Amino acid sequence: MYTIDFIETENLEGIIPFLELLNPKIGKVTLKERLNEMIAQNYQCIGVYDGGKLIGISGIWVLTKYYIGKHIEPDNVCILPEYQGKGIGKKLSDWIFKYAESIGCEAAELNCYLGNVEGHKFWEKQGYEKVAYHFQKNIN
Repeated sequence: MYTIDFIETENLEGIIPFLELLNPKIGKVTLKERLNEMIAQNYQCIGVYDGGKLIGISGIWVLTKYYIGKHIEPDNVCILPEYQGKGIGKKLSDWIFKYAESIGCEAAELNCYLGNVEGHKFWEKQGYEKVAYHFQKNIN
């Protein structure tokens, strides 16, 4: 049986191995520094557990924007490869959506890399629609 709950701030460093899976070109030190900055900006993270073992994560942001209102944004969703294909991602997505409803969110939105075709299929099955491109420009 899998359980899903918030990861306490003092335990968030435990998500670094998941972030390394998602971002293999970013070093562990940089990931830790960025995580600490994100925590200071109200970042929260949900964990999926198999017993006491952390097997999946999703960061979440709760934001308000003109075009969508108060919404939740799942971020850096990752399920360990050996647990994929077992419906865990759907359970996590459902949990996040129910939490969003409970705090008065009007919607949910997320970013998914262009090349992540399987991710696109997953999110569309969860009811998300592609509505825009996310543009990025590096300053340095």
